[in-house]
Amino acid sequence: MRAVFRSMGILAMLLGVWWILQGTGLAPVGFMANQMPWAYRGLALVILGGVALFVTRCKLPP
Repeated sequence: MRAVFRSMGILAMLLGVWWILQGTGLAPVGFMANQMPWAYRGLALVILGGVALFVTRCKLPP
């Protein structure tokens, strides 16, 4: 189960970075180009993915 959350966290962070790049116009591809709401959503997704990775690193009590 831990591996599933870890892979979901990594995927969320990668997708969030892509949304940030598109929203800020650094990767002007598609309908999200130069749309700041997508950059904000991407930032939220990066934070969520980071939290998921942090939680998977914590040791759970038996």
